[in-house]
Amino acid sequence: MNHDLPPASLPPELERQAQRNVALRLGWLTHAAVFTLVNAGLWLAGHRHGWLGLPTGGWAIGLLVHGLVVWLRPTGEALKQRLLQAERQRLQQH
Repeated sequence: MNHDLPPASLPPELERQAQRNVALRLGWLTHAAVFTLVNAGLWLAGHRHGWLGLPTGGWAIGLLVHGLVVWLRPTGEALKQRLLQAERQRLQQH
């Protein structure tokens, strides 16, 4: 059984968010693939010429931070929505 909703059945705001989340995740997957291919080449070249791929460490940190931002973002969005709702309620009470 297919549980996927057709795009037309989602409210426009949710559809935009879904599209954005997928684009962010595909961007990270592309980043990870390029990282793997380039660094494999750097390590091969470094091994042949007595030089190790030193940029790998810095780039790995960048890839990790990129991944944390992309893959943990829904938690941050949920927190943002809860804070926004609490602020709306606070303002309505005054």
